[in-house]
Amino acid sequence: MMPRSGRARLRPLIAGNWKMNGLVKARSELRRLASYLVDFPSAACDVVICPPATLLHSFRAEITGTRLSLGAQDCHADEGGAHTGDISAAMVKDAGAKWVILGHSERRVDHGETDRVVRDKAAAAASQGLGLIVCLGESKQERDGNKTLRVIGRQLAASIPQGIQPKRLVIAYEPIWAIGSGRTPTLDQIAQVHGFLRNKLIAAMGDDGARVRLLYGGSVKPSNAAEILAVPHVNGALVGGASLKAGDFWQIIKACG
Repeated sequence: MMPRSGRARLRPLIAGNWKMNGLVKARSELRRLASYLVDFPSAACDVVICPPATLLHSFRAEITGTRLSLGAQDCHADEGGAHTGDISAAMVKDAGAKWVILGHSERRVDHGETDRVVRDKAAAAASQGLGLIVCLGESKQERDGNKTLRVIGRQLAASIPQGIQPKRLVIAYEPIWAIGSGRTPTLDQIAQVHGFLRNKLIAAMGDDGARVRLLYGGSVKPSNAAEILAVPHVNGALVGGASLKAGDFWQIIKACG
């Protein structure tokens, strides 16, 4: 049987996107999660926590010496300047993050981010040595109109800058209609999109395309994580609400096997 990552067995990555949730007191959940990883060192995946920017610095101190990595939820394409309310990739790195989520549908929809904007942000993040979690996904209307692969293919081609190292690039498929809805695509639908992405990456990057991790996101929870992570070419998950509680998030991590 072909490994689920395609040509090679890739180490899964489980990333928790806290979105606009969490105050300083949420460090207690981070401590709990870190303790689970200490008690169960066999967890076969990398784990990234992406809190709001206000918590990056304090979380940095909490995860030092643990198996957790820190990620940001966005960055600006410019190194600095008159961009009130934004943070640059250098600031993200300085705060202790090693990863950054880019192109999430909530950024694309709420803030009008285009594929070009996402690509420019990705280039800025890559220049700082950050790992990229680039999100792609279709709307319910696009899914119902059988446009999913067309949309995903366009986003993939236009959102990724040239020359990105595969170990620093992660692609997250998050159908917009599944995020926070409690609904997920069928396993066959997930497999179709992830297989499509894998083939596109290999066509564009050669063997490097087989080493890019592909995550699924959109209402991932303890009850469905194992079956989703078993789908071919699914190399991890981008988790929203279920990542806010250490116990729930830990059950998803354990589903990596």
